[in-house]
Amino acid sequence: MLCSISGNPPVDPVVSLKTGHCFEKRLIEKHLTVTGTCPVTKEELSKEDLLPVKSNPALKPRPPTATSIPGLLQLMQNEWDSIMLETFTLKQHLESTRQELAHALYQHDAACRVIARLIKERDEARSNLGKTQDNVSAAIKKTSGAMEVDDKSDGMADVVKAMVGVAKRLVKGRKKAIKSLAGEAASRDKLKKYTCTSSHPLHSSTQPGILCLDIHPTQQNLVLTGGVDANAILFDKGSGKIVDTLKGHKKKISSVKFHPTEKILFTTSYDNTGAIWTANSAGKYSAQHVLKNHTDDVVGCALHPSGSYLVTASADKTWAFYDVGTGVCRTQFSHETINTGYTQVSFHPDGLILGASTADHSVRIFDMSKLVNVANFIGHTGKVTALSFSENGIYLASGDEKGVVKLWDLRHLKNFHTITNKSGASINDLQFDASGSYLSVASDELSTYASRTWEMVKTWKDHTKDVTSVRFGKNASFFATTSLDRSVKIFSGSD
Repeated sequence: MLCSISGNPPVDPVVSLKTGHCFEKRLIEKHLTVTGTCPVTKEELSKEDLLPVKSNPALKPRPPTATSIPGLLQLMQNEWDSIMLETFTLKQHLESTRQELAHALYQHDAACRVIARLIKERDEARSNLGKTQDNVSAAIKKTSGAMEVDDKSDGMADVVKAMVGVAKRLVKGRKKAIKSLAGEAASRDKLKKYTCTSSHPLHSSTQPGILCLDIHPTQQNLVLTGGVDANAILFDKGSGKIVDTLKGHKKKISSVKFHPTEKILFTTSYDNTGAIWTANSAGKYSAQHVLKNHTDDVVGCALHPSGSYLVTASADKTWAFYDVGTGVCRTQFSHETINTGYTQVSFHPDGLILGASTADHSVRIFDMSKLVNVANFIGHTGKVTALSFSENGIYLASGDEKGVVKLWDLRHLKNFHTITNKSGASINDLQFDASGSYLSVASDELSTYASRTWEMVKTWKDHTKDVTSVRFGKNASFFATTSLDRSVKIFSGSD
């Protein structure tokens, strides 16, 4: 059936009730709108005279080309080509999808393997960290003999119990605390931009030189320094004024330290003594306890994380353990195989391990819960002059007089990295920041390294003489240094 107007099979056919002719609805309605008559018979015709012819919408009218055999063959050829092209396209999509799926499965498998390896390494690290003390205890069987402890050790049972309690609490919260501190610490790019923002000449000019310093843990403006002039100076870097001068030692100061919560200061000196200083109502400090148990230079002190106990190390081959509140020496340690004096001392962050270096180039580890020397780190060729534990409790950094810094893994008791000062100048001090992200090295100049990669971040050469000490402020937002040039310098960002 063909349209009487177009001569083609109508898509939407209608039939005239008056004339019986078939039309394409679209065409006949336009014609009637203009003429109002049948285009064939010329009779009057309206849209109401048109009857729609129902047909299956799925079946299209046969095109004229399908009315002959050659046309049918051409039509079939076109349909075959279309089907082949569609099949080829589908095969291409299928192959591409297979490759994407295979790649995704490979990535998933690789990710699962990496996660499994990391979980295994994490579990091993936790296990090793938990067994550190047992491992070092086993090492002592090969490296050390029995510890000689004086009669005062009888009163250490209550102290050991208290230290163990503190250690458990610190270990439990350390991982979360370190993660938080690492997120708040200054970035490496920001640290690179640090410059000397202030410089303060302190101590006597007739005996020039500052040997040590400490920054108050909470009152970050307060800086404590110890000088060649035998004085310790409490300094406010915010106002630039000296708060107090601690006089009492007869020789140069070897170390100074703040108490974290109380108005108590600690100093040690080459006059064979240490001192515990307390403040009066006016904020002025006086020596509440003078520590006189050593017979040679007192080279340094270490404060237990609880703030209740102090250890001093001396060139007389002993270190002494004091009660901060009373100034009483609870015990004094010596070892039958240690034939040289101590050079530095430092507490592990959990307070159950004490690190101390001796003039025979060794770093010695003491288990405070058992009061024994449990391991010795051998590797330096010069006298060890600086020690610092990382706050995560895993690493110990040691520096010597020949300009070499060694990083020790406390889990495996081995040296895993070495940093060498190109100038060969002595390492005077080492300091990890609280998050363990950075290690600063004080020598003839000041250098800071990023932990894990141990790549140098930056070197500062603002002091005119050797840098003797360095301490980080909170979140590594600044750091302070001292030098033999008699100045305290503060380094921070310009903002």
